[in-house]
Amino acid sequence: MPQFNYPQAFSRNIGWLTPEEQRLLQNRCIAIAGLGGVGGAHLLTLTRLGIGRFQISDLDHFEVANFNRQVGAKVSTLGRAKVDVLAGMALDINPELEIGRFPEGVDKSNVDAFLEGVDLYVDGLDYFALDARRTLFAACEARGIPAVTAAPLGMGAAVLTFMPGRMDFETYFQVQGVSEQEQLLRFLLGLSPAMLQRGYLVHPEAVDFMRHRGPSTPMACDICAGMAATEALKILLRRGPVRCAPRGMQFDAYRNRFVRTWRPGGNRNPLQRLGLAIARRQLDNMGGQASPWEEQGGYDRPLERILDAARWAPSGDNTQPWRFRLLDEERFEILGEDTRDWCVYDLQGRASQIALGALLESIVIAASMEGRRVRFMRREQSPEARPVIEAVLERDAAIEPDALYPQLRCRTTQRRMLDSEPLSTSARTALEASVGSGYRVIWVEGGRDKWRMARLLFENAHIRLTIPEAYRVHRAIIHWNARYSRDRIPDQALGIADPLT
Repeated sequence: MPQFNYPQAFSRNIGWLTPEEQRLLQNRCIAIAGLGGVGGAHLLTLTRLGIGRFQISDLDHFEVANFNRQVGAKVSTLGRAKVDVLAGMALDINPELEIGRFPEGVDKSNVDAFLEGVDLYVDGLDYFALDARRTLFAACEARGIPAVTAAPLGMGAAVLTFMPGRMDFETYFQVQGVSEQEQLLRFLLGLSPAMLQRGYLVHPEAVDFMRHRGPSTPMACDICAGMAATEALKILLRRGPVRCAPRGMQFDAYRNRFVRTWRPGGNRNPLQRLGLAIARRQLDNMGGQASPWEEQGGYDRPLERILDAARWAPSGDNTQPWRFRLLDEERFEILGEDTRDWCVYDLQGRASQIALGALLESIVIAASMEGRRVRFMRREQSPEARPVIEAVLERDAAIEPDALYPQLRCRTTQRRMLDSEPLSTSARTALEASVGSGYRVIWVEGGRDKWRMARLLFENAHIRLTIPEAYRVHRAIIHWNARYSRDRIPDQALGIADPLT
């Protein structure tokens, strides 16, 4: 069996590093607190870079909820200490590593020992570990140790570097002496002034500051490791530009964007203070309002889970024209509504009927996830001329989960400018053929026709927003200052609840 050989193991680094620089990295020591999503990736990436010594800490053990993002989380490591698993993985790459382990975590009682002989600190702590993070960054500042923090945000990463003699952690974030919720807000906005990740958060209910819960992706953790390791290389070898606080950077792979941020004064900066004010108001509006799903503690029965997913079906008249009546474990009724008599958006009841059709299709998609098919039976019209549809769930071991299921809850409004690139002849022909018999596509082309169409749309919106009939509808269906509503539209779902609007 071949023996480990350091120069050979890291020979492919040479070219981007000189042999002398590689030997220098072999004698450097990096401290990493937190070995979860980003911390574990930091350790293995820096090990493959050829760093020779580490101080690592984590007081947690692996569990199933770690599988989506943490490099050490596997069935074989469930219940094992993260610090031991990650140390073993790093030693499997470089058995000559010197690794100091702190399985009890880091606090004021052992921070001196943790940072003894350390050349660089790389932050891997959980986002919500506020006290430990403040302790470590303050200790690094006192000892003149550079510190890098890379935050996994959406499908990208934001990086801040604190260098000795420059702006320190507390001066930048301003988290001392404020509530925990305020600290979390200041830390998030300080890390990510550009907030590139916010635009594609499709399920905001997954973010819960009070319960210390938030979504994550494996891509973000890997990007963090690459960006942080690059900063570590530049700092330890003293080559290449290092952007240190109050300057930072964020890369978002989902949006294909990279931004350099600069916030003089950190969170004291007027732009940051405005952003924090908006974030506080949004959080206040959310506060104390649990989603209906959370109020009931989640759903245990397949029928309830199916209806909870299907109820997100779009509705054409801005209200959901249906109610459910549960009959037993496998049967329920859909009580349709027809809002033509009072809603200006529901011309001849067509919007309501289209919405009911979308609901039925959503139920079929959701039921596939529970291994069930759905049989619908429309009853005779009720005395109120409202459609009543009985639905029966039937078990089917052969049914496959519908690929559209993840999209059921992704209800968004397109408010961005559409692409202006001219359509090809083949694309126009395909669109004209797609509408079916009895319909046709009307093409609006040329400056004059486009202007006439824009004027028509403007007048349409003006009428819709000023006639008394529409005002009464809006007043009835909008639930103001709400994130969730049982029977109306929360204003936060309309894009009109921010202070500027």
